[in-house]
Amino acid sequence: MQRKLDMSFEKLDLIEPILNALKTEGYTHPTPIQAISIPIILKGRDLLGCAQTGTGKTAAFAIPILQQLYLAKGNDKAPRKIKALIVTPTRELAIQIGESFTSYGCNTGLRHTVVFGGVPQNQQVHPLKMGVDILVATPGRLLDLINQGYVKLGDLSIFVLDEADRMLDMGFIHDVRKLIKLIPAKRQSLFFSATMPETIRVLASTILTDPKEVEVTPASTTAETVEQEMYFVDAENKKDLLIHVLKDKSIATALVFTRTKHGADKVQRFLEKAHIKAEAIHGNKSQNARQNALRNFKDRTTRVLVATDIAARGIDIDDLNLVINYEIPNIPETYVHRIGRTGRAGLEGKAISFCDAEEREYLKDIQKLISIRIPLVNDHPYPALNIPEDGKGKPKPKLQTPRPQNPNKPKINHTRTPVSRTTAGNASKAESGPRKVENSSRRTETAPRRTENTQKRTESMPRRTENTARRTESAPRKTEGGPKKYWGR
Repeated sequence: MQRKLDMSFEKLDLIEPILNALKTEGYTHPTPIQAISIPIILKGRDLLGCAQTGTGKTAAFAIPILQQLYLAKGNDKAPRKIKALIVTPTRELAIQIGESFTSYGCNTGLRHTVVFGGVPQNQQVHPLKMGVDILVATPGRLLDLINQGYVKLGDLSIFVLDEADRMLDMGFIHDVRKLIKLIPAKRQSLFFSATMPETIRVLASTILTDPKEVEVTPASTTAETVEQEMYFVDAENKKDLLIHVLKDKSIATALVFTRTKHGADKVQRFLEKAHIKAEAIHGNKSQNARQNALRNFKDRTTRVLVATDIAARGIDIDDLNLVINYEIPNIPETYVHRIGRTGRAGLEGKAISFCDAEEREYLKDIQKLISIRIPLVNDHPYPALNIPEDGKGKPKPKLQTPRPQNPNKPKINHTRTPVSRTTAGNASKAESGPRKVENSSRRTETAPRRTENTQKRTESMPRRTENTARRTESAPRKTEGGPKKYWGR
């Protein structure tokens, strides 16, 4: 379901305080997800929205929520109670949603606050005590504050679950289910996700009631405004290729993605050694360090920001013209989320990816998901060896030729001659069948010897009894000396 951008925000029946705020921000025409979703939400309907990152999902629910709460606002002197709750998976995304409510609702007089983990809760608790209309939160810190009694959701009327697929990937599904049991059953629910697999639809069915479904783009597609390129390179040359790409002075800012936290720090260090200003952002960084890195990147004090996938949804930067996949993601949907950081709101962007031999299977899964064969760039100084031109499949392993033998090396004969043992006992064990019958007479002859041995054993019995008596006599010494003394003897 698509709608052309042939309308302005004035045609969406928005109130003057919000229209003035949008004009101040420079927004005059809604994006497709905004043009479709805002009228549905203003009517009080539940909504299931599927739109890729960078299409304006935040404004699609923030603007109608602000208008509904503004029109329902009573006496300003009455204690404020939480009427709208927005739950999002990451701290960065929660902060940016809070900034959107600040921008769009600056003329409404509504209060909002943001709570998230990783920092002391004292500064977050104070606004809650003063009273807020809108709460933006991550699941973990929200449940903690509910258990402590700082957050009360008895008057909640609007519930928003943003980036639901990412929430599922990060393991917050159990926290979301706990939260659903704590909020009022009579409410308006809004459910947004960049992708819509079957697991997300099952989760949505437990939250929404007769929802209106909105999908402005096919599931798991990349924005048309993003130019994509693929570089085949050996893993050990990725470092040099990245530095080579960033030598282009026309690249004002670049966002580099890695799969691991250690990889992000490693990339940041070698970029600094190459005199390229870079900072890393990932889960092990403190909240202040992450916010400072984002602020420096937005202000263009830092040219390159290296991030892990945990921050892929939480980075909203205007005029970001380049995203680099230093490592190909092993989850195809993650590729869509990564390159969605550029080419936002109709602007042009570029995404390039470095693919080594081990990542070629990931590339096949990505191209299958987005139904696009990513153009291959062969003209670079670090091409990979033994890679097919079309990029299909893994390269065939090189045949290993055996090493030539040294003609001067003496040959050693390792053969062993069999050793024959003529022991009577071994011979009797090795023989079987008829020979056992022949030797039966010998066994009968040796029988008297066994009886003689038996008699000898009976003669030695008194010695054993004597030894037994000695042991009984020495028993107290064992208990006194303990095991160490016994074994020492």
